[in-house]
Amino acid sequence: MSETYTVRVEPLDRVVECRADQAILDACLRAGVWLPHACTHGTCGTCKVQVVDGQVEHNDASDFALLDCERTEGRTLVCVATPSSDVVIEADVDVEGGVTFHPVRDFTGTLVSIEDVARETRRLLIGLDHEIAFIPGKYVTIEVPGTGQTRTYSIASPPAEPGRIELQIRRTSGGLATDGWIFKTLEAGDRLQLSGPYGRFFLREARTEPMILIGGGTGLAPLKSIVRHVLEGGLSHRLYLYQGARTQADLYDVDLFRALEEEHPERFTYRPCLSEGQWDGPTGLVTDVVDADFGSCKGHTAYLCGPPPMVEAALKALMKKRLFPRDIYREDFFDASDKATGGVRSPLLQR
Repeated sequence: MSETYTVRVEPLDRVVECRADQAILDACLRAGVWLPHACTHGTCGTCKVQVVDGQVEHNDASDFALLDCERTEGRTLVCVATPSSDVVIEADVDVEGGVTFHPVRDFTGTLVSIEDVARETRRLLIGLDHEIAFIPGKYVTIEVPGTGQTRTYSIASPPAEPGRIELQIRRTSGGLATDGWIFKTLEAGDRLQLSGPYGRFFLREARTEPMILIGGGTGLAPLKSIVRHVLEGGLSHRLYLYQGARTQADLYDVDLFRALEEEHPERFTYRPCLSEGQWDGPTGLVTDVVDADFGSCKGHTAYLCGPPPMVEAALKALMKKRLFPRDIYREDFFDASDKATGGVRSPLLQR
């Protein structure tokens, strides 16, 4: 049995019990103490805190996300750091009004179905052994059998379906989870070990401004959860969803969103667009389509999710249209290999 220490979180003045082999962030989230985090793999630096008192092990923290000088100054990444004594940490916690954070829990899932929905993209429907409570936009971690490693995937289904979650997963060449498992041997009826919800990318219901949602690839997943939650849950937000894909073979869920647009014409606009090939819809980069549709984005909020180049381009395009960074929420999807190269901001390791 691993030794247990106390972790005092300032300025919240909360005390959490944490095992010596348990990440500090994990102990806090399971105790209902929310700390800023994104990747949970020691890569992005979002969860960086100051160790005021006590000792920690930095473990698998990326040298790019936690510099040597920061370690010397007592900084650590709580998503991978473990305590080696009682610890006091000081976190940059910006408490948001109107947000209810749900404690992280473990789940045993049963794969209900798995299907190809686009080129190199699969949809997984997973039944859970107990219900999950989450805010749309959050993600779960899944254990990759026999590896001791986890991968993270955004929840595409809405909170109103707590007994079953949908995941959308794109294949990555040589990927531990995708090539080695999900696109190789995983089949309906298999058991999966999950935990969640995680993440700082989620719907801010208290913000009533019209929302511009921009997704590339499987970055559509958390946006689908947001759209369904708003439209099916009776919320009043106005939504503009932009789905960017390379070719028509990479588009999916088009019929679903078009049906929602027809059902809610005054509240929901759906704009799928292709960067390559010919079809009867918008073409070009998704950011170019957004740019053409809006003279100004002032008075809106935006949610961006997908490959880092798309997210960066969308951020710049929206800022040129007079939308401030405080009104833009982003989630970058990275491969596990990005951990070694640095320079990442908010990755979900999906490979």
